Amino acid sequence: MLGTQEIILIALVVLLLFGGKKIPELMKGLGKGVKSFKDGVNGIADEQPKAEQTKEQKQ
Repeated sequence: MLGTQEIILIALVVLLLFGGKKIPELMKGLGKGVKSFKDGVNGIADEQPKAEQTKEQKQ
């Protein structure tokens, strides 16, 4: 697990590398990526029962 000091150190390194103006853009992109991933996982979960119903109907 990461401690408080490690998280602060990582945040400072990110701030130095990308600058204060780029961080909101990076977080926005990260948020969109996570949302897209969750939507994809939910889509797969929704398709599984449909596929099982289709198999039962064919039999």
